[in-house]
Amino acid sequence: MSDLPPPSSAGADKKIPAGICGILLGSLGVHKFILGYTKEGIIMLLVSILTLGMLAPIMGLIGLIEGIVYLVKPDDEFVATYVQGRKGWF
Repeated sequence: MSDLPPPSSAGADKKIPAGICGILLGSLGVHKFILGYTKEGIIMLLVSILTLGMLAPIMGLIGLIEGIVYLVKPDDEFVATYVQGRKGWF
């Protein structure tokens, strides 16, 4: 038969893009938009823009931490926590 791995849980395909965007573009909240957290993404984006970048490093640090957390979680735990559980922050 086929030597393909079993299909991953629905939503696990967002783990790597969200993690990488969290690490690289965390201050803009791009990783939040990828996961469908529009409100949280807008908050991060507005905080970075409306403070003229003064609080962008803090938003970037939050994005960095979240990106690393996304990437180190197993696929099933990531899906249960962030896709099904809709945990918006950390």
